[in-house]
Amino acid sequence: MENKLTQKQKDVFNRLKDTYQNRALPSYEKLKSELEFKSKNSIKQYFEIFKKHDLIIEEDNNFYINPNLFGAKLMSSYVRAGFAGIMDDKIEKRISLDEMLNINSPSTFVFKVSGDSMTDIGIFDGDYVIIKKTTQAHDGDTVLAMIDNEFTLKTYKKDKTGVYLKPQNPNYPILRPKKSLSLFGVAIGITRKM
Repeated sequence: MENKLTQKQKDVFNRLKDTYQNRALPSYEKLKSELEFKSKNSIKQYFEIFKKHDLIIEEDNNFYINPNLFGAKLMSSYVRAGFAGIMDDKIEKRISLDEMLNINSPSTFVFKVSGDSMTDIGIFDGDYVIIKKTTQAHDGDTVLAMIDNEFTLKTYKKDKTGVYLKPQNPNYPILRPKKSLSLFGVAIGITRKM
């Protein structure tokens, strides 16, 4: 797509992509000012070229950068975690964590983890946990909850005496509410930088 553009067209498109990402592109008037063009017609001509090459799409009278241009490339072969093997380099599709984990949803939030009470299930200090806001959870879900007026990330559990929060590190005690326990949301994923 982008390789069919002139260098100037690529520069304009990359600036739009970097600045606006998956948000609606602003009016021609605003872009004329931002990109220091002399006329709105020049912006319109660029948009026509970008639409022709599927770089931008029109939706509900707004223009957006084509969402297929974001995200990492998903390779069709698996990476072995055991013995080494041959990997082909065929690209299956482009994936986005936003799409995969529904991060664009207005009810989805990302929090940075502090502490080591969940290490036994692979959640470490400094990780980013993706939380889907809900007041409902199932036994065994990892939840962000407020217990006795303090937020914590723990495993939601039930027994004969009621609901409690279980850390996933034997160095921490089980938390049973003394006054109150309310759920903010359920963890749907984690991410970290290597």
